[in-house]
Amino acid sequence: MTDRLEQTFLEQINDHLGIAHKVCRIYFQDQEERADLLQEMLYQLWKSYPDFGGRSRFTTWMYRVCLNTALGWRKKSKRKGWESLALRHQQIPEPAADPGEEHRQALFRAIATLSPLNKAIVFLYLDEVSYEEIAGITGLTRSNVSVRLVRIKKELEQQLKNQTDSPYNVNS
Repeated sequence: MTDRLEQTFLEQINDHLGIAHKVCRIYFQDQEERADLLQEMLYQLWKSYPDFGGRSRFTTWMYRVCLNTALGWRKKSKRKGWESLALRHQQIPEPAADPGEEHRQALFRAIATLSPLNKAIVFLYLDEVSYEEIAGITGLTRSNVSVRLVRIKKELEQQLKNQTDSPYNVNS
């Protein structure tokens, strides 16, 4: 990679590193597993950047690479029998969570039960990616993305309703 190309890559990665962190969080609960996955994502982004070519927005390409890497990593970790430590194994108590954090955790627990493709769709939707871009990233049609989102929202609403006594609306 040339110096200019390398500099452009690093600037774009630094501007959009949050994408990789979000993908890690949506697919893995364990902090160490997320850190390892993040390193793998950065490697895959670096390796495939010369082929990027600008045919789509940088963020669209980055989402695709990060999601594909996470899905591959997930399959690999299942084969290895990766298992995170149970909460009872932790010796340092967690700080008290704010009320908003409880709702976020409930949402993440509900999202964790979705299929890998539906997780990707809801993750992109929550990140305010357009339906067209979601379709481009996932390989689905725009109308299929729309239909899936309606079904996903209903499923998440039901799960959240079952988790808590108070109604929680994912459409807002």
